[in-house]
Amino acid sequence: MTEDARPMPYRLITGKDDAAFCERISALLDEGYLLHGSPSVTFNGTDVIAAQAVVWGPQ
Repeated sequence: MTEDARPMPYRLITGKDDAAFCERISALLDEGYLLHGSPSVTFNGTDVIAAQAVVWGPQ
């Protein structure tokens, strides 16, 4: 794998808490990312917004 193709070691994924958000997190887990900490949620007046940190590979 080239240096440019290396995954970022840490990512914070945010978005509306819906099936699409869960699919994004699931896809990252399939790629080799691991969940890092608990998810956070907030309400923006309309939707619940979720945030989940992920880290690359086994730590």
